[in-house]
Amino acid sequence: MRKFLHIGIPSACKKEGMTYIPEMKLAITDPSMSKHNIEWLCFDYDCPMPKLLQESTHIAYEVEDIDAELKGANILVGKSPLGDKAVLAFIVEEGIPIELIQNL
Repeated sequence: MRKFLHIGIPSACKKEGMTYIPEMKLAITDPSMSKHNIEWLCFDYDCPMPKLLQESTHIAYEVEDIDAELKGANILVGKSPLGDKAVLAFIVEEGIPIELIQNL
């Protein structure tokens, strides 16, 4: 089962409170600081993330079994560590990126 976490929205300019992630070449806000769980993303011009993710709003969900969610899915970004306590992946559903996060 999926549990809604946040909505990610690309922004052309940096927002107050963004954290820069150099290995991903993007800056993000903390969605828990938003009344509506919005995560703003500002991508560097040479960010390696797929264009669909850089140009589209995404929806993030917490999942219990990320491997099961990825079976048969249209994978945009494969499973990657999210710090020491979680893994994430992006898939495409209904034409938009969907972020899946599993806590370890």
